[in-house]
Amino acid sequence: MDNNKPSVLLIDDEEMVITSVRAYLALETNYHVQGFTDPEMAAEHMKSNPFDVVVSDYLMPKINGIELLRRARETAPEASRILLTGHSDKQSAVDAINTVALFQYIEKPWDNQQLLLAIQGGVERTRLLRDLKDVQKKLLRAFL
Repeated sequence: MDNNKPSVLLIDDEEMVITSVRAYLALETNYHVQGFTDPEMAAEHMKSNPFDVVVSDYLMPKINGIELLRRARETAPEASRILLTGHSDKQSAVDAINTVALFQYIEKPWDNQQLLLAIQGGVERTRLLRDLKDVQKKLLRAFL
């Protein structure tokens, strides 16, 4: 995998959602996109594979989207987290924002353009945060 190529993880227990979003991103971007229908497999993958953006469904078996995004935040705090869900209650949105510092909350059925803009914005945010972290490290080394 090209390390300069943005990496997006899609997690949804419905294969059709992953297929649809992956196909759209393949047409519109050059991102490396990986999809998972099993949130536990996705959580394991995140531990050893860098990613810029993670897009997760809310209601899934075993691990819900907020828990998965919490794990993503622990693994890669600078990576952008997006919750894509058909479960549209205000409390779950508030929980997601407060618990995992959510970048975006998008309801199903989603608008492709809106999702694309959210993912692109997430990639930019992640890259800027990583660049800032690198600059901070260089400055600290220069002054110590």
